[in-house]
Amino acid sequence: MPEEKITVEEALRCYTANNAYAAFFERQSGTLEAGKLADFVALSRDLFTIDPVEIPSVEVVLTVVCGRVMYAAQ
Repeated sequence: MPEEKITVEEALRCYTANNAYAAFFERQSGTLEAGKLADFVALSRDLFTIDPVEIPSVEVVLTVVCGRVMYAAQ
């Protein structure tokens, strides 16, 4: 039902800032800020500008954990 859907922004916040908050880890992670762990991924497309039905086709091009590159697409 369309009235029960959440936005892409709300979904991403659930996986980032809200997830860190739920784990009592919001001071260390969940958002990109100075002094926090540098855990993030770079994606092949901007999730905010594509049709949400295209999200499953988006690829991870870079994964950084604690400031170290753990994966880089070839």
